[in-house]
Amino acid sequence: MSNTLTIRLTKDLASWLDQASKQSGIPKGRIVREQLERARQRGKAPSFMRLAGSVRGARNLSARRGFARS
Repeated sequence: MSNTLTIRLTKDLASWLDQASKQSGIPKGRIVREQLERARQRGKAPSFMRLAGSVRGARNLSARRGFARS
């Protein structure tokens, strides 16, 4: 790997990363790379928001019997 990235972490995040690295025995860089890979994979998954607006029915659920407010 030849690409280097420098980032600034908050104290809380740096502390968490340091602790996670010590507990697991995994280097900090590897933890960060794995988390980036997970984020990339999640970005490829179809989002439920693509279904927004595709459901037919009452726009206002309170208009349906049993959901009306008294």
